[in-house]
Amino acid sequence: MVAASTKNIHRLKSSMRLSSVAPGKVTGPKVHELTSVDLAMKLHYIKGVYFFDSDAVEGLTVFDLKMSMVIHVLPLYFVAAGRIRRSETGRPFITCNDAGVRIVEARCDETVDEWLAMAVEDDSTFDGLAYNQALGETDLDFSPLVFIQFTWFKCGGMSVGISWPNVLGDALSASTFINHWGKAMAGLVPHKSLHVPDRPAKSEPPLSILPNLIPNVVKKVDSVGDLWLTPNNCKMKTHTFHVQAEKINHFLSNQRSKVSAFEVLSAIIWRALSKIKEDPEETRMVTLCTNKSREREFKFPSNGMVWSIVKADFWVAEAEVSELVELILNKREDENGMIEEVMRNNETGEKSSDFIAYGANLTFVNLEEIEIYGLELKGQKPVYANYSINGVGDEGVVLVLPGPKCGKEGDGVNGDRSVTVVMPENQLAQLKVELKRNWSIA
Repeated sequence: MVAASTKNIHRLKSSMRLSSVAPGKVTGPKVHELTSVDLAMKLHYIKGVYFFDSDAVEGLTVFDLKMSMVIHVLPLYFVAAGRIRRSETGRPFITCNDAGVRIVEARCDETVDEWLAMAVEDDSTFDGLAYNQALGETDLDFSPLVFIQFTWFKCGGMSVGISWPNVLGDALSASTFINHWGKAMAGLVPHKSLHVPDRPAKSEPPLSILPNLIPNVVKKVDSVGDLWLTPNNCKMKTHTFHVQAEKINHFLSNQRSKVSAFEVLSAIIWRALSKIKEDPEETRMVTLCTNKSREREFKFPSNGMVWSIVKADFWVAEAEVSELVELILNKREDENGMIEEVMRNNETGEKSSDFIAYGANLTFVNLEEIEIYGLELKGQKPVYANYSINGVGDEGVVLVLPGPKCGKEGDGVNGDRSVTVVMPENQLAQLKVELKRNWSIA
């Protein structure tokens, strides 16, 4: 199966055609200053893939797909069509020069159903459907920030893939961007500009405090220069677990507190990985990444997630799931402010460093509110959609997302969930066994 999917992806790449689209009106001389949290995310990339059947895309042409982006979307999201530059001090920023978003067209010899069937066993099948290029792989000054890929299948269906740099905004920003494109395709043109969030005020803490500002949620790595990519020490693999609504509701009914699927699923996986790890100390501390703003539709792309740490003072592998849920709910420590200060201090050092956040510790990302099934073409939702992250550190990341049936058929907020895991290959294999044996999660 793995060899087959690799061959299919190779054929897919050989069919690709690349072009660019820019805002339909001139943006003018604008600069988008990146926050310290933005820069802490610069080695990570958001990947999203949406599958549509033939009825949803029948009659659509590449010209149709591009023009709604040109006329309606990019004039709002002009920053997505910009390019990275550096100030005299070396700090990166985005110049909004209308250089464009890269469009990728590809054709596939399989049907949508055949491709999804391959992905059940090997999520790397999705890799060929969201273009993979790090900032700086071509000259950083000329590297596109955003790639949109349209892949046509032999059944007449199509997938839409988005590759979005985390330095530009988080996964909710990426999802909102592509959903705006879907609305523009349907003629639902927004009549307002995007709200630009206030930048955090720069404060200068006393020098005596700076040495103590070491956030646990990020890990320092060697400076990458103008190629915004960092290697792993082991082979990383991706897998998506599908958890049905009935099982979600069963999990939630067993909790003493009012919790979401995110807290329970995170606790289950945290405990399972603690059993797998050779050194239990490695999983005493985990990172949580949660959304702090429910309204994103008309907001400028940003990194608006809350980064916090949770520490257990007991053996996680021997704990009850309910104990870990309580810990996740009540003992998290917000570290966004520390990230801001450390990144600011890092710029003034003799030798700057870069950082990773996802996978610096085992990282749980709450994307339950992301509207990945909010992208519609001709009034139809995707038959399947999923998000993942590239550039994850060796400790791995777990994304909790809405599943295909979330919110449908009376399930309410407690519908299906997709849990996408990126971690070292050997640990992932053991996690699959542990979750299937003890929790019937596959």
